[in-house]
Amino acid sequence: MSDHATTDTREIIVEILLSLEKGQDFSHKLMKAVLDKYDYLDPREKAFIKRVTEGTIERQLELDYYLDRFSSVPVRKMKPLIRCLLRMSTYQILYMDAVPDSAVCNEACKLAAKRGFRTLKGFVNAVLRNISRSKKQMPLPDPKDTVKHLSIKYSMPEWIVNLWLPAYGREGTETLLKGLLSIHPVSLRFSTELTEAERESLAEKIEKTGVRLQQSRELPYVYLAQNLENVSELPGFAEGKFTVQDASSALAVEAAGICPGNTVMDLCAAPGGKTILAAEFAGEAGHVVSRDISEYKTDLIRENLERMNRRNVEVQVYDATVHDPEKEKYADVVLMDVPCSGLGVMGKKRDIKYHATPESLQSITELQRQIVAAGWQYVKPHGVLLYSTCTIHRGENQEMAVWITENFPFVLEEERQLLPGTDETDGFYYARLRRKA
Repeated sequence: MSDHATTDTREIIVEILLSLEKGQDFSHKLMKAVLDKYDYLDPREKAFIKRVTEGTIERQLELDYYLDRFSSVPVRKMKPLIRCLLRMSTYQILYMDAVPDSAVCNEACKLAAKRGFRTLKGFVNAVLRNISRSKKQMPLPDPKDTVKHLSIKYSMPEWIVNLWLPAYGREGTETLLKGLLSIHPVSLRFSTELTEAERESLAEKIEKTGVRLQQSRELPYVYLAQNLENVSELPGFAEGKFTVQDASSALAVEAAGICPGNTVMDLCAAPGGKTILAAEFAGEAGHVVSRDISEYKTDLIRENLERMNRRNVEVQVYDATVHDPEKEKYADVVLMDVPCSGLGVMGKKRDIKYHATPESLQSITELQRQIVAAGWQYVKPHGVLLYSTCTIHRGENQEMAVWITENFPFVLEEERQLLPGTDETDGFYYARLRRKA
């Protein structure tokens, strides 16, 4: 990569970070838009943009802690561009051995000058060189202060650490925090209609493109993919032989026990992963009603259904918080993958932790209760309500399952909380509840 290309690439990263500071979008959406816009860049440059941007966002609390110790100006008082520039440069110094520290410092100074901060070049250079000299023994909070230590070491807001410590203890919480920071492969869920031999043959073809595949420990038809740039270009994608779906989500549909010929309702269905798997299990004799709140979301479902060749699905725009009297006692299985705080997918959507608040958790549980209250009657007597979330929060999960059994005619048959670091999945919860006669 030439010096000019390197400076330009870093400027793209700074622009993304500045946009996120202004709250213009979530990082995963902004990253996709930027990589689409700069699709002409060398794949190594695109990989660099993705790695540095995502790493800087993920480690922001930790990076700010160090910057406050090595800078004469507190992070909160820095010019926004200088703040973003120092964060991304500190991330490179601490976590990217392939880039020499001297190059990181030089590029940061160049970019500061290019963006009109020539007078701050000396400040930027001094801070980064101090960090470079001290990187082997960076100052973390005292381990005796468990919450502060874990918060900074794993860059997680203290209130979330406090949320998990009573449930998982120090060791379990640290395993969970480590798991969220580890590499997260893309999860490819192969069609259940493929034979084992067909799955293996397709996996071989995909690996020949340079993608590394590992079969999930949880489900034989789910594969974890690394070195994957564009899923839509893989063999078998256009033909509907697989879709992107985390093993946790597939496990929830498995737990529902959908049989051939069953009628299923999926109430918050976009982008359609659970709907498609439910349709495969229900077979041609079965029927799936797949709903979400907007045309935009239902279009996503239709697009995925079309590619996966599913014909036994009816897609509808419908607000899950509104009861539909026409569907009372209609379904053998109702899938309720409700909107949630998303604390289980912070490893993939890295800035969720900066947007979530204790108050937002309270308001989301109220929405979840509205959806359950509106939709539980769709389940036939003896049928199944499969409640699920992609979060790690007892108030949205285990306590919600108890609330359902206390307020509606259901018995809890099975529940599971999947945890990053312990399980090969996102953080995910599901509960299978059986309606009484």
